[in-house]
Amino acid sequence: MIVDTHCHLDAPRFDDDLDEVIARAKEAGVERFIIPGADPLTLEKAVGIAERFEGVFFAVGVHPYDARNYDRNALVRFIGHEKCVGVGECGLDYYRLPEGEEAIAEEKRIQKEVFVDQIALAAEHDKPLIVHIREASRDSQALLEEHAGPKGGVLHCYNADHELLKLAERNFYYGIGGVLTFKNARKLVEVYPRIPRGRLLIETDAPYLTPHPYRGKRNEPAYCRLIAEKMAELSDLPFEELTGICRENTRRLFGI
Repeated sequence: MIVDTHCHLDAPRFDDDLDEVIARAKEAGVERFIIPGADPLTLEKAVGIAERFEGVFFAVGVHPYDARNYDRNALVRFIGHEKCVGVGECGLDYYRLPEGEEAIAEEKRIQKEVFVDQIALAAEHDKPLIVHIREASRDSQALLEEHAGPKGGVLHCYNADHELLKLAERNFYYGIGGVLTFKNARKLVEVYPRIPRGRLLIETDAPYLTPHPYRGKRNEPAYCRLIAEKMAELSDLPFEELTGICRENTRRLFGI
């Protein structure tokens, strides 16, 4: 059984055929799904999907792009739900910063403040974190090392930064998605063998980051199989053994 630990099933691109998307995933061996929280405005939709489908779970969180709209109470409202398995996706993203030194400094300050509060929220409720990091590795690492609780979490769409491998010692896992199958993923392919097998998770980030050979099309959880096949190849393991390891890692971190 494969678990897609990060798929945005609440995205509008799935509105018309979600039942078929989940059916195709199950035919491909994907039995469980985690919808990360990114925007409080779509959180109720994610909860509704989790309640409707067996095997679908969700997390509460605010993406760094939406940090200015952070509402802790909106997350607390659902964090005790029986299908809430984590906090995130939260983190830091410096890819799209405003112009001007003062504006950049203010944007980074807000993102850090919101990230730290979500780290604290996860610790208060004994939930793992789902962490988004883009062009902000050192600041993210510093905040996680200072504030994260023993529950740890997952570095979503792990960016192949060698220094972030140190977080494995703090109970952090590494989400591997379709990027691993890209022809230009040399850095991730090179660092992949250094990730402890007991810290590997499978994710699609659907509908984004579609794996080869379907790049350019909508991603969906059924493509976990393509990602797992590439992981098994690079791990020099049979497919069933690799997916079994990731399944156990998912159970250990998220309890599902």
